[in-house]
Amino acid sequence: MTRPRAVVCGTGFGRVYLAGLAAPESPVQLAGILARGSDRSSACARRWGVPLYRHPDELPGDVTVACVVVGSAITGGPGARLAQALMSRGIHVLQEHPLHADELAGCLRAARANRVAYRLNSHHVHVAPVRRFVAAARALLRRQPPLFVDAAGSVQVLYPLLDVLGAALGRLRPWGFAPPAPLPAAVRALTPLDVPFRSLDGVFAGVPTTLRVQHQMDPREPDNHAHLWHRITIGTEGGQLTLVSSTGPVLWTVRPHLPREAAGAAGFDRLGVDHLALAGTTPIGPPAAPSWAQTLDTLWPEAVRVAVRRLTDDVARGADPMTDGQYHLGLCQLTREITQLLGPVELVRRDEPRFLAAGDLIEGEHEVLT
Repeated sequence: MTRPRAVVCGTGFGRVYLAGLAAPESPVQLAGILARGSDRSSACARRWGVPLYRHPDELPGDVTVACVVVGSAITGGPGARLAQALMSRGIHVLQEHPLHADELAGCLRAARANRVAYRLNSHHVHVAPVRRFVAAARALLRRQPPLFVDAAGSVQVLYPLLDVLGAALGRLRPWGFAPPAPLPAAVRALTPLDVPFRSLDGVFAGVPTTLRVQHQMDPREPDNHAHLWHRITIGTEGGQLTLVSSTGPVLWTVRPHLPREAAGAAGFDRLGVDHLALAGTTPIGPPAAPSWAQTLDTLWPEAVRVAVRRLTDDVARGADPMTDGQYHLGLCQLTREITQLLGPVELVRRDEPRFLAAGDLIEGEHEVLT
């Protein structure tokens, strides 16, 4: 079967899309790049052997899918306008986040008016370890209801963090968060270090939730210097499911609980309770996360293909873009509410971090254990 022909708009994060769609297993055929014509865009076109277009009017008529990986109003870019221009030509659009809610609403209206498919993509929710976490969370919640959520991340990827939570819990509402409480001056004076995280307590999908956000940004490198991107724990009666980072691993931790008869037992070796024989923590899937090189080369391009396949499935089914769009409109609203509670982002200046390998920490293990 002939694959739909697709263009990638933008060559910043769009380079991940190019790698994903150039693969033979891609659901679409990479047919070109739409960009302003920078040296980087020209180099990308040469690398992937596709034409470089500088205006939507230049696109050939057989292009039916576009991945818009261009900033929108939040970052001062034309992404939403470009998406609507492409949809007016009958082109189905997958758009990389973030968007303001009013921009998203405009894109959804344009999709309906032009009878095309449209999806907003938060990317991280489609990365394989995150999909594994979401699948495990759904299996867990079929057995036991959630009791709490503890989530942490950086402000740059707050929207994807909330999207992962929504996918894992199956809904967004009801939600509500209290403003973060400032540290008392006497406590703040105890450290010369900056305080990177701000904590909000509230409710997400009806579940008590603590959200910790690194609300800092280096304007010279706005995509760098996050301490972590995503870390999520969902707690139930039987234990906790944790996504350690955006690339895994996924861990199941059994809840610590001694039976009542332990109080009168002659020793803990004679309790004979089944749950005490369970491993305290067990990886679900690989026990370690892949390297960042593997993530950039393999996991992220694969995630792009997953997202594009959902778009092409929508095309095949004639799906109403508003079905998925309503969910993302809710996410946009929630993200805006949380960022308003957090207040202005703290601007920082950071040097290049010094990186460590696990082996650097293991070298003193013998000394400690003996």
